[in-house]
Amino acid sequence: MGPSGMTSVVFTGIGLLYTADPEREEIEDAALVAENGVVRWIGRSADAPPADERVDVEGRAVIPGFVDSHAHLVFAGDRTEEFAARMAGRPYTAGGIRSTVAATRRATIPELVTTTALLVSEMTMQGTTTFEIKSGYGLTVEDERRSLEIACQFTEETTFLGAHVVPPDTTADDYVRLVTGPMLEACAPYAKWADVFCERGAFGEEHSREVLAAGRKAGLQLRVHANQLGPGPGVRLACEMGAASADHCTHLTDADVDALAAGGVVATLLPGAEFSTRSPYPDARRLLDAGVAVALATDCNPGSSFTTSMPFCVALAVREMGMTPLEAVRAATRGGARALRRTDVGTLSAGSHADLVILEAPSYVHLAYRPGVPLVAQVWRRGRRLV
Repeated sequence: MGPSGMTSVVFTGIGLLYTADPEREEIEDAALVAENGVVRWIGRSADAPPADERVDVEGRAVIPGFVDSHAHLVFAGDRTEEFAARMAGRPYTAGGIRSTVAATRRATIPELVTTTALLVSEMTMQGTTTFEIKSGYGLTVEDERRSLEIACQFTEETTFLGAHVVPPDTTADDYVRLVTGPMLEACAPYAKWADVFCERGAFGEEHSREVLAAGRKAGLQLRVHANQLGPGPGVRLACEMGAASADHCTHLTDADVDALAAGGVVATLLPGAEFSTRSPYPDARRLLDAGVAVALATDCNPGSSFTTSMPFCVALAVREMGMTPLEAVRAATRGGARALRRTDVGTLSAGSHADLVILEAPSYVHLAYRPGVPLVAQVWRRGRRLV
């Protein structure tokens, strides 16, 4: 214990420290000091100040904890048959969401908590220290509310996605009135964000605008599922409404790309969905070259991207989306933080949370170079070791 009563840890012998801080993005032969869960100092190992605890990384690479800004973790049921059918050639249309809704409604709160906790544990084991959780598999006032109440047990980044799909027992007009009225009123106390699936087969432009406007009026920040299944108004609507991010961004026009760049809206890319649905991957190179801020996230859900692995998404982004390993890791850390409008996570710099991952590798490049290999040796969150 230091003289001020604070507890400090110094990480030394870091072969390569990737900070994700644009001022000093990479440091070789590095050290880092965390005090009471916050990064206090970074620099060369030889210059490291003393601390209460010393952790010798022995030449391994250290990166910020991953920030997964798009995940659907509160659900019940299994969609294995749907996945197998897609692998046999049936296209993805988002219709399977309704089967998860039925299973989630039947599940008890303890069952949903257990499933969510297991997925959060998987995320943590693979280096994710900050993550978002959406509702969207209840689609009634009570089921959406309890989904968000469960999500609050695991993260502060909770998203109201009552506008996921229109349930079969109502019309789009009636359901949007429910979402923007009683459902939003019940869910807003448990949510930080409002989201809408602006897509064919889900919600059109005007209904999506109504949902987002109501969410903003209720004090929620905005994000949008946009342009996943084909070209559409989602990206431009996200920019018009001042959303933090437009997520998926698989099918973009030049006007969409220009709007993202001009509006500062993060394009959150979800390659796990393309992998699982055998769909075309987003063109990350096109976005980056246009100056668009890019994030990577898992889109963990039981239907179209049942993965909790950010390293897997990094490898897909490098192999299939035109990103360099550096760009992909940057998008999975600092990019995800920007998509959540956070400055205290996603980087390792003085004042940020001491959320870090020690890799069983000399460089972050190995995340793409050795796909599928468990390279996460240790995970620390707020200066406390979790893995």
